[in-house]
Amino acid sequence: TADDTATGVETEGYLAPETATAARDRYAEVVPTAKTAAREAAKAMGFDRAEYERRMTNDVISAVRDAVFASSLRVRVADGETFDEWRTDSDAEVVLVGNDSAPRVVWHAPGFGDCAVAATFGEEREAAVATLRRQAFGRLYRDLFDDEAGTDGDESVADGDVS
Repeated sequence: TADDTATGVETEGYLAPETATAARDRYAEVVPTAKTAAREAAKAMGFDRAEYERRMTNDVISAVRDAVFASSLRVRVADGETFDEWRTDSDAEVVLVGNDSAPRVVWHAPGFGDCAVAATFGEEREAAVATLRRQAFGRLYRDLFDDEAGTDGDESVADGDVS
């Protein structure tokens, strides 16, 4: 967590693509991490090679890839007044979810496009950040990645020894 006390805005996460191309590149870069995470989970569950190959489909690896990407997105967290000031200064169309009376807001605005997503919260910061990241992925990034089928073209997802 980084803190900008001058503006009252805290940031979490490191992934803040400035262009659609940069977003696609970062998305492609998380494939090895997604494969490793799935492989380690399979080991922990006691999968042998046959079960791994049967159960770890491209869809499973893609879901892990999406989660890794989304959970790395840089988000900003502040009180409602600070968010409203940012919103006034921004040209982005903001999709805001949550209760308007909640005192805090978490948001993500990529460096490209004209849309941002935000979620209000009271006490459950961690849950709000996780929800916002999923919302951001679905609303701002998924369409960019829809043309990228699977994880790496035709490469098998069962490319490592799970024993």
